[in-house]
Amino acid sequence: MVYKDNGFFAFAKDHATMQNAGVHFLEEPRHEAYGTVAIFEDLYGNVWDLLQLK
Repeated sequence: MVYKDNGFFAFAKDHATMQNAGVHFLEEPRHEAYGTVAIFEDLYGNVWDLLQLK
């Protein structure tokens, strides 16, 4: 999935929207050398990254 807001990736907005929709995040967003990441699970237990690259 790619979430965009006016052409720019809107990590915080998308994280909040997903959280409010009931998405189960395994951790709070964290900052890494390559960008910002938050790990979440889908309905089947698959693990995904919500990622904003620098």
